[in-house]
Amino acid sequence: MAYQTPEARHAAVAEVLEALDGVKGAILTTHVHADGDAIGSEVALAAWLRAQGAAAHIVNPTPVPQGLRFVVPDASWVVDPSASRARELRARADVAVVLDAGEVPRIGRVMSLIEGLDTIVVDHHPPGDEPIAGVSFRDPSACATGELVFDILRAGCGPWPAEADLALYVAILTDTGSFRFSNSSPASHHIVAELLDRGVSPDDTYRRVYGTFPLRRLRLLREALGELHVDPGRRVAWMTVRPEVHEELGATADDLAGLVDYPRSVEGVEVGLLFRKTARGGIKISFRSNGQVDVNELARRLGGGGHVRAAGALVEGALDQVRADVVATTLEAVERMRSEG
Repeated sequence: MAYQTPEARHAAVAEVLEALDGVKGAILTTHVHADGDAIGSEVALAAWLRAQGAAAHIVNPTPVPQGLRFVVPDASWVVDPSASRARELRARADVAVVLDAGEVPRIGRVMSLIEGLDTIVVDHHPPGDEPIAGVSFRDPSACATGELVFDILRAGCGPWPAEADLALYVAILTDTGSFRFSNSSPASHHIVAELLDRGVSPDDTYRRVYGTFPLRRLRLLREALGELHVDPGRRVAWMTVRPEVHEELGATADDLAGLVDYPRSVEGVEVGLLFRKTARGGIKISFRSNGQVDVNELARRLGGGGHVRAAGALVEGALDQVRADVVATTLEAVERMRSEG
């Protein structure tokens, strides 16, 4: 059975297409530290807009991760928000499209750039407290924002650009954890089947996303595993990337991808955590849940957010104290879940 856009999305898709009709210039953006879904969704929609004759550019609050640059057809598509070219693009833009993020804090310094532009939000995260205003196409039931972009492109007029195929595949592949996570669905597999029919190579894409990385990443993993701890009741496990190790190895944000899955994979653990200090001094916390604990709710208490089973937050404070507080709060959430269950 071929994929069909859910009927509940039809009105929102139509509203997005109406807002994009006749657009000559568009700025596309996403959340800080963009992942595969964010970059893939941006590239796919940018490619489609360019095929319609629009000048579509990606302007993100943080750079495209090294490991995802192969998804971007040309480096000229991406512009740093602090560059003079970004201001020139803003002056000529008709619309801003925010993908895989729906809240003002999530897009950081880009918010001031797009302020005043007609805005479209396409996102599959649960709504938060500071929503970005504008046309809204949000559906947490989608496996990835890439699924929603697929709906837009399928309903739109004009050519389907080949660059969108790889981008959408990467979006869905990464946000479903290679189809290991609970958000994998019949819909996600039907969409991917269509993308494979269109020529996406699954083995080559897997190798480029997951199968190739620099030696320093393995060395970082070795050091981080030395900082792996589990609470006595084996309910929560956490790992810390010490700032001196990060600096000594010359590690990047790309090198941290997937590290939080190691504490989560400890037998019996409900929630895995990863702590690291950022270049600006804040403490980045990644949350991953194995079951019923809503880590999105935990992250939101700290000003972050995400999904029920995968979320993150950035907080200020001393690393040791932040870690102690977050571990204690997470343990409380696990105990509450068990007592209610």
